[in-house]
Amino acid sequence: MTRFGPSGNPESFYNAGYKSSVDMPKWLSNMGLSAYEYQCNRGVRIGKELAERIGKEALKYDIFLSIHAPYYINLASPEKEKRKKSINYIIETLKAAKWMGAKRIVVHTGSYSKVDKKWALDTVKKELSHVIKEADASGYSDITICPEILGKNNQLGSLEEILDLCSIDERLIPTVDFAHLHARGQGSLNSPAEFEKVWYILENSLGRERVKNIHCHFSRVEFTKGGEKKHWTLKDTEFGPEFSHLAEIILKKNIEPVIICESREMMAEDALEMKKIYQKLKGGV
Repeated sequence: MTRFGPSGNPESFYNAGYKSSVDMPKWLSNMGLSAYEYQCNRGVRIGKELAERIGKEALKYDIFLSIHAPYYINLASPEKEKRKKSINYIIETLKAAKWMGAKRIVVHTGSYSKVDKKWALDTVKKELSHVIKEADASGYSDITICPEILGKNNQLGSLEEILDLCSIDERLIPTVDFAHLHARGQGSLNSPAEFEKVWYILENSLGRERVKNIHCHFSRVEFTKGGEKKHWTLKDTEFGPEFSHLAEIILKKNIEPVIICESREMMAEDALEMKKIYQKLKGGV
C-alpha cells in the first residue's frame, strides 16, 4: 500500500496536549495515516528506551517508521575528520533506527561549495562504502540508507548524483524529495508528464523492484536562483509542485511508495490531504 505520514511532530500534536513522540503512532493512526519520519536532524539524541517505546507503538498501530539523520552530515568535506564524524552520525542514526524498528534512514550526503564536484561525488561514494561496511559489521544491514535529493544548487544531491551514489550498493534507495527537485530545476515539475519523466529515470537506473516502494518527500516549495528557499503548505498555492500530478503517476505506474510530507508546520494535515487526493484519483481510475 502507498503510505502517507509527516516528517516530525506537527504543532497540532502538541496543541492537542501531547508531549512525547511515543504518542505519535496512535495519533497518526487515528488520523488515518500510516507512516512517520522521526527527526534526528539536529543530532541523534534519542535513547534506547524511548526509541523502543516508539517502535512498539508503531508496530501496534501499523505505522511505517523512518528516521532523518542529522542535517550537518557532509561526506564531501575537504576535512577528513569531518567526514569521519559524518560517518559516525550515520551509524548513530542506524543504531537509533535499530532500537526503534525503523526500516529506513534519510541522509543528506554533503555539499560541494568548497570542493570540486567530481571530487565530491567520488569522495562520497568512497565514504558511503565505508558506512555500509561499518553498518554491516554492527548488525544494521537490514536498515535501508536513503540518500536524499537536495534542493540547493551547492549541495551534492541532484537526481543524477543520488542515483550515482545508489549504484554502489543495491540496498541503497534514493529519498526522492519532489520539492527539492522542483526547486533545483527552477520550477521543473509542472505536469504529470514531468513527474513521469522522473520515474522513468529512476526505473531506468535502478530497476522497477528497487523503486516500487521508494521513499518520497513532498511539499510545496519556494525557491531562488540558488535553489530551495522555504517549504510551504498545500494551501500556499502560489508555490508548486502539485501533489495530484504525482498521485496520477503513482497510480499509473502501480507503485506503492512511502510519502513523507514536509509542509511547514502542517505536515500531518497535509499528509492526510495528499492521501485524500490519491484516494479520490484512485476511485476514479
